[in-house]
Amino acid sequence: MADLWLTSLITNTPQEGFELAITLSRRGVKYTQPDVETLKKLRPDYANSADSLTAASQVIAIHFQTIAAANGYWLNK
Repeated sequence: MADLWLTSLITNTPQEGFELAITLSRRGVKYTQPDVETLKKLRPDYANSADSLTAASQVIAIHFQTIAAANGYWLNK
C-alpha cells in the first residue's frame, strides 16, 4: 500500500482526533492482513469476542493518545 493518506496528526477537534484514531486502527489491520476475503472470513470470530473487542478498543485508545499529544490536547486552540 503505497498511497499517501496520512499527511498530519493535527485535527481541529477531539472528535476528529478520535475518528483519525479509528482510521489508523482500521488501516493497521488492512496493512497486516491485506486479503479482504480473509478479513471477511475472520470477522465473525473477533466481532463476537469480548477479548478481541477490548483489544481493538485499546489500540484505538493508544492511537488517540498519540493524536491528542500531537494536538497539544486541544488546549492551545
